[in-house]
Amino acid sequence: MKKDSLNNGFNFEIKAKLDGLGRAAVYSTPHGDIQTPAFVTVGTKAAVKGLTPEMISDLGGQIFLANTYHLYLAPGDDIVAKSGGLHKFANWSGPMMTDSGGFQVLSLGSAFGTNVSKIAKSDSGFNQVRKNENKSSIAKITEDGVEFRSIKDGSKHFFTPEKSMQIQQNLGADMYFAFDECTSSQASYEYQIEAMGRTHRWAKRSLDEHTRLEKKKKNLVNKVLGHVKPPQALFGVVQGGRHFELRKESAQTLGAMDFDGFGIGGSFDKDDMDSAVGVACKHLPEDKPRHLLGIGEPIDFFLGVENGIDLFDCVAPTRMARHGSVHTKDGKINIKNARFKNDFTPIESDCGCYACKNYTRAYICHLLREQEMLGATLASIHNLYFVVHLVDDIRASIYDGTFKKFKDSYIKRYYKK
Repeated sequence: MKKDSLNNGFNFEIKAKLDGLGRAAVYSTPHGDIQTPAFVTVGTKAAVKGLTPEMISDLGGQIFLANTYHLYLAPGDDIVAKSGGLHKFANWSGPMMTDSGGFQVLSLGSAFGTNVSKIAKSDSGFNQVRKNENKSSIAKITEDGVEFRSIKDGSKHFFTPEKSMQIQQNLGADMYFAFDECTSSQASYEYQIEAMGRTHRWAKRSLDEHTRLEKKKKNLVNKVLGHVKPPQALFGVVQGGRHFELRKESAQTLGAMDFDGFGIGGSFDKDDMDSAVGVACKHLPEDKPRHLLGIGEPIDFFLGVENGIDLFDCVAPTRMARHGSVHTKDGKINIKNARFKNDFTPIESDCGCYACKNYTRAYICHLLREQEMLGATLASIHNLYFVVHLVDDIRASIYDGTFKKFKDSYIKRYYKK
C-alpha cells in the first residue's frame, strides 16, 4: 500500500511468499505494526467478554475488532468520539478495526431466526431464508440503505453507506469497512447478483464519504482533546456468495476502486469456502491487505492463508469457551463433561497460556459447571491464545518454508477424531 495524503501512516509490505497466493507481511498502522497472517480478536461491544485489554495483549493478540452496529446503539458513537475514540475508550493501544454493520443485514435480515451463519452446510436453512426474504426480519434493505429495528428497544434506525462511514469515523478505529450487503450462502443466484451489485454501489458511496471525511479532518485539531485525529483506512468488501464468477466480478470491481484493503465477506458453504476465497484474492491487488470476515476454524486458517488471506476475525473462540468447548491440538473437548472433574492436568500440557500454566481441567470444569465467571474467562484466554498462536505458527512456517508440512501434520492431528 503506497502512502499518500489520505492513508499516511499505513503501509503493507510483503516479506515472504508461498507458491501461489499465500504470503507473510507487515502491515503498518498509526497504532503499530501487524505481523500477518494474524488473527483479529473480536470485542463486539468494545470488550471481549470477561477479559481486559491487558489480557488480550499478554496472550499475544495484535489487533482488536469492534462492531459498528452495536456501538451505535450503545453507548453511541458520539460518546465514543467524545472519549477520544475507541482506543482511549477501551484502553487498547494497538491497531483496531470496526466492521460496517453489514453483517447485521444478514443476521437481522433474511437469516433472522434461522440457523444460517457464516459457514453453512449445503442445504441448511435454505427454506428458512426463502421464507424470511420479505417477512419476519427486523432489517429491511432498500437501494439507499438498511432500516434496522433496535435489538434493545425496537426503535427504528436507518443505515446508509454514508452514515456507516460517519459512525466509524467517530469510533476512530485504524481500519474500517465499507457498508455492504452480506448474503447467505443459501440465497438464490439471482439475489446474489442483485445484492452484489448493491454492495458495489454502496462501496463507491462509502469510498466517496470516507474520502470526504478524511480530507475534512486532515490537520484539523480536536478542540476538546487538543490533538490531530490520526488517519483511518477503508476496506472494501467482496461479496458474491459461493459463486466463483461472482466472486471474481466483485473482486475485480472493488479492486479497481481506491480502497486501502479488502474484506471478503458473506456466508460460505463449508465445502468450497477455500476455493471461493482463492478466486477473490487472485483478482484483488497484491499490494493491499485482505481480511476474511468471521472465520475462526483451524482448518480455515490454513485454507485462507494459502489462498491469500492476511487477517481473520471470529467470535467463535470466546463464544465456544463460555459453553465449555476448548481447543487442543487433538481437537475440541467439552471441559464441562464429568470426566474432567478429577482431571488435575492443564487443558493442554504444552500450552503457554495463563490458564494452562496456572489451573487444571478439574478447576475450570468446576467453575463452568457452577457458572462462575472465572471459568469463562480462563477458557476464553486459552482459546484465544490457541488461535492467535496457531496463526502465528502458520506465519512462521511461511518464513521457514515448512507451510505444507505443518498444515498436513496439524490438520491430521486436530481432526483425527
